[in-house]
Amino acid sequence: MQRIYNEILMKFLGNLLAAILGCLIAFGVMMAMFFIFIALVSSADDTKTVKSNSVLEIQIQNPVEDYVGGDNADPFAGLFQQSQGLDEILHAIAVAKADDKIKGISINNNFIMAGLSQTQAIRAALEDFKESGKFIYAYADVYTQKDFYLSSVADSLFLNEVGVLDFKGLSSEVLFYKNLQEKTGIKMEVIRHGKYKSAVEPYLSNEMSDANRTQIKELLSSLWNSMIDEVAISRKLSVENLNTIADTLGGRTPELALKSKLIDDVLFFDEYETKIKNALKASLKDDINYISLKDYIPSAKKKVLLKGDDKIAVIYAQGEIFYGEGGPNIIGQGIINSSLIKAREDEDVKAIVLRVNSPGGSALTSDIIWREIELTKAIKPVIVSMGDVAASGGYYIAAGADKIFAESTTITGSIGVFGTIPNASELAEKIGINAEQVGTNKNSVDYSLFEPMTDAFRNTVQEGVENTYSTFLSRVAQGRNMTVAEVDSVAQGRVWSGVDAKNLGLVDEIGGLDDAIKAAAEIAGIKNYGINSYPKYKSGFERFMEDFGGASSKIKQDFIREEIGEETYSILKEVKSAMKQQGVQARMPFIMNIK
Repeated sequence: MQRIYNEILMKFLGNLLAAILGCLIAFGVMMAMFFIFIALVSSADDTKTVKSNSVLEIQIQNPVEDYVGGDNADPFAGLFQQSQGLDEILHAIAVAKADDKIKGISINNNFIMAGLSQTQAIRAALEDFKESGKFIYAYADVYTQKDFYLSSVADSLFLNEVGVLDFKGLSSEVLFYKNLQEKTGIKMEVIRHGKYKSAVEPYLSNEMSDANRTQIKELLSSLWNSMIDEVAISRKLSVENLNTIADTLGGRTPELALKSKLIDDVLFFDEYETKIKNALKASLKDDINYISLKDYIPSAKKKVLLKGDDKIAVIYAQGEIFYGEGGPNIIGQGIINSSLIKAREDEDVKAIVLRVNSPGGSALTSDIIWREIELTKAIKPVIVSMGDVAASGGYYIAAGADKIFAESTTITGSIGVFGTIPNASELAEKIGINAEQVGTNKNSVDYSLFEPMTDAFRNTVQEGVENTYSTFLSRVAQGRNMTVAEVDSVAQGRVWSGVDAKNLGLVDEIGGLDDAIKAAAEIAGIKNYGINSYPKYKSGFERFMEDFGGASSKIKQDFIREEIGEETYSILKEVKSAMKQQGVQARMPFIMNIK
């Protein structure tokens, strides 16, 4: 009896201790959140003061997204935010151009985590800044190829005496999974349009086909040519000379980079700062009044450059396309269509610009968004601005617009569809799993992960793929005023640069978001206008509070990445993404890692 009593007592005390510990943890979390709230509220208007004779320091240390969608009035807007909005960067540079307190810009060793078209847009904004007569200097210990492309806009370019400059041309790596599938017994069953070959190669082969190699090489060549055309103008070098430098690695050391005229001088950082002080006409004894881009953005947000009662709505569609609501990095019909409806029902909004940055995804969702754009276009002009990627489903939702703009470095096209379905029947056989199905009708049991795919099911899915591809072609033909045959000739999943897409009639103009906004205003017949941006996302803090597991999930992801390495982690991400795909896909089927 005493033993039972002791067990009950110990169990009670254990439960009591657990309850007390849980309360203490909950109380601690609540107190931490309370203090964070107080700190944020008290610092809501604590923007850095811009001093006279200041230099705006461009250091972009977070990944760049086209749009982060924060609410300026929300004190929690920046909490848990791990990305930087391209729209905010471009606006800050435009404000700095007219800011009398900003005398110049220093681009300082970025390791920029932005897409090629995003980098091109920042470079164009810096080019515009130079028209003010203010200086731009650039310095780095290490110039990655993309950093050099951005920094080449500067009046003067400097490199550390023991620094590194990477300038060798673009390359891309595509991962293939056929052997992995055979070894694991888990494979992706692929159903595709008959001529749509290179799209799903990674699942069907161990090496790249000649046709795929050719299309990727032509794409990279077009992107590279767009880059060095701009570098050639800024550095006063010929394109031929730049290609020779790349072929011979003629900028691999500071001395060679200087000799090749990729840079203007080899300096230590203190010597670089002397250059800036001279440009400011400041005493060498004084400190430079730097204001970082991160600190300048809150101040710049308070200055509205475009004003007017009439509005242009800019709707950002960024990320892969999935069926559902969507979010900051996922395009769903919920969040995009609600934005389109709000914009077209707002009497102040006279035109709409859809900013697309997406490799595609669900064909069903793409068509649902396409339809909403058609309804909107019947009421107000709809102009598309393409970012880094507007391919497959990303192009699908753009195709019906009144006018399409793309950057010269945009990756677009990839007009094609496919289906991939995971199958583990070989693995099941290896480990001794046998799945048995029971159904009421002939086709009630259509597919099992643990059984080989039947011909009947494959034929049904193939029919869906063919129908979706035909619909895709007809949508593009209707929007681009082409015949279905003309679209088919440039489709088949082929990817194109913005320049090539314009030549083929898939886009109308080469230009950035600002160009698309100006075109929208012109079509709508308005001169003075403001910008309404959609959608409005929940802040990182709100998302964290809704899902406490989010933070632990990220910690777990970071731990896995650190343990297995970035390259292996990228493979894991690609496989995971493939497993999440449901239904017929209109997307770029492999991730192009351009280096």
